Amino acid sequence: MSRRRRRSRRRSGAGRMVLIVIIAAILLAAAAGAFLFVTHRSTGQKQKQPDELLTEYMQFLAAGNYDAMYELLNAQSRLNISREDFVARNRNIYEGIEAANIRIEIKGTEQKENGAEAVNYQTTMNSLAGEISFFNQVDFQLEEIPGEDGKKSAGEYRMIWNDWVIFPQLGRTDKVRVSTDRADRGSILDRNGNLLAGKGTASLVGLVPGKMNRDPAGPGGYAAVDLERLSGLLGISVEGITKKLSAGWVKDDSLVPVKTLKHVDELNLLADKPDEANLQNQALQEELLTIPGVMITDTAVRSYPLGEKAAHLVGYVQNVTAEDLEKHPGEGYLTDSVIGRSGMEGLFEKELKGQNGTRIAIVTQDGEEKLVLASIPRADGQDIRLTIDSRLQQSIYNAFQDRKSCTVAMNPRTGEVLALVNTPSYDNNDFILGMSQEKWTALNEDERNPMLNRFRQRFAPGSSFKPITGIIGLSTGAVGPQENFGEDAAGLSWQKDGSWGRYYVTTLHGYSPVNLENALIYSDNIYFAKAALKIGGEDFMKGLETLGFNQEVPFEIALAKAQYSNTETIGTEIQLADSGYGQGQVLINPVHLASLYTMFPNRGTVLKPYLLYKENPAPEAWIENACTPENAEIIENALVKVVSSEHGTGHKAMRDDVVLAGKTGTAEIKASKDDATGTELGWFAVYTKDLNLENPLLMVSMVEDVKNDGGSKVAVEKSKEVFEQYIPKKSAE
Repeated sequence: MSRRRRRSRRRSGAGRMVLIVIIAAILLAAAAGAFLFVTHRSTGQKQKQPDELLTEYMQFLAAGNYDAMYELLNAQSRLNISREDFVARNRNIYEGIEAANIRIEIKGTEQKENGAEAVNYQTTMNSLAGEISFFNQVDFQLEEIPGEDGKKSAGEYRMIWNDWVIFPQLGRTDKVRVSTDRADRGSILDRNGNLLAGKGTASLVGLVPGKMNRDPAGPGGYAAVDLERLSGLLGISVEGITKKLSAGWVKDDSLVPVKTLKHVDELNLLADKPDEANLQNQALQEELLTIPGVMITDTAVRSYPLGEKAAHLVGYVQNVTAEDLEKHPGEGYLTDSVIGRSGMEGLFEKELKGQNGTRIAIVTQDGEEKLVLASIPRADGQDIRLTIDSRLQQSIYNAFQDRKSCTVAMNPRTGEVLALVNTPSYDNNDFILGMSQEKWTALNEDERNPMLNRFRQRFAPGSSFKPITGIIGLSTGAVGPQENFGEDAAGLSWQKDGSWGRYYVTTLHGYSPVNLENALIYSDNIYFAKAALKIGGEDFMKGLETLGFNQEVPFEIALAKAQYSNTETIGTEIQLADSGYGQGQVLINPVHLASLYTMFPNRGTVLKPYLLYKENPAPEAWIENACTPENAEIIENALVKVVSSEHGTGHKAMRDDVVLAGKTGTAEIKASKDDATGTELGWFAVYTKDLNLENPLLMVSMVEDVKNDGGSKVAVEKSKEVFEQYIPKKSAE
């Protein structure tokens, strides 16, 4: 949309510009007093005075009725400027500066020697560059008007118009220029100041028509073979290329932009194993340069250095649309501005975008600035620094990139979110460089859903939820740490009674004694089903609501709310029993689950997760006294053994140098108990027990489709890989 069309839409219709007229003082000379009572001899109507006519003129201006304004001009003024030129001059200036809320204050009138009546007034208006205010004077002259009987009337006042009626010092050949000083968009940085989004360089592929091979019979008069090669290499139709070449501004020595490509990373080419995509990009650009007329030059772009490794977190920007301009009026967006579409780019759009500088000035026909009417200085966008650790973000992505997964990493001491990772992903740089329809279609039709932001969704947590059931049981007193739920010798299959029909809760391992600690180590479904039933539905739901279920998580990014049921309550005993071990209709977001796990090392306080970096981070409680310190310690000791015990489901993550606490989970996703076609989610929640470590870490990972593929072991093995990179083992002295 052009600037002119935007402004026309804003000014269309009467009343868009509010006109306030204040008559401060009117000189009441004797002659002037007589004028107040002059009537038209032909009509008997009271004659309008100059101040009244000026008010009427400004009312027409407020309504955008430039033709009516022209009717108030005297005969000589109409000879000096045609109606068409008058309307165009006024419309272009007032709408060009987006004049609004025009106000005049009439200061008085005075009689001039030539018989003209001058009106002195102060004008104030709003504009693109802020308020414009000036003192002005305009003359009115009596002009004889032929009556219906052919006789001349006593006359009516008409405006003696010059360009300075619009603005003082505006000459006939002068122009009003609006210039924009574009604000730089702020950067997005990680905790160490590394760039996540900001200024970058790309390679602009363009054509110089004068250096291309010509062929009168070819498309657009150019050699068809060259255009077809270019089309094949860049994925742009020959028709699209020739359309660019036929633009009105194009000359033989013009550089006509065709497509923007990633910049070749020269340093990476020197590495022992250069990135394959970088090598392919280099080869493509070298081949493009063999086509006559092709020129490749550097161009500044918004760049995302981590690409697909942080795309869902960082997001991307795109050019504004007509809908964006309608949605954000008066916020400084131009037709070629960009706007954050997702992730941090969208979340912190207001802070990142900055404010363009705008200057409205009268300039001579030679372009020399004559008078500045109003100006707003440029204010560049703010840099946004996140708690994210780029090194950890990349490490997690590299470990999980071959799976459908999401991972949240936190500092369990402060609540800082260190990484938010989705796999598979997409390269957000493609939205800057221009994504082909073919690639966009492939992304959206990919059954792995690379565009889905999993860390904002909610999932069935499976056994990773058992510590939550355990803490509710301990807090309500329904479950004691040494209470034995194995007295009925249930074995590996159990149901409460015959009322459950063919429905049984199953588990994988037998053990003794059947207490809380062992139930967590062996991940016993039956134990936690019994625990949930003993807690009771009301207390179980109340306990979950205390832990943030059915509530918004206090986090910069909007997350799906955790639920314990698809309805308002857990309706049956079977649903309650299944809920105890993270099945049933229990769903939770990974960030929420990670936050709940902070209550164990922090002895009962659930920390608030956050993304905006603080120089001196201090933990902020989301849920204080979620449990007692004693109960938190009971659960944590069991979680340590989940990893350290050879019987523990998380034992593969064990380290000799760092004490880890964690819990695995395998959630079944199927339509019914007998559904054999369903899939499974594999979970692993793990953290460093010692909060005094230099770099403590809590990580919750969810991997889809792990059925017949190791279950939660997939998440355990990949998490172990990440922990070893983030907290490397110290070499023996």
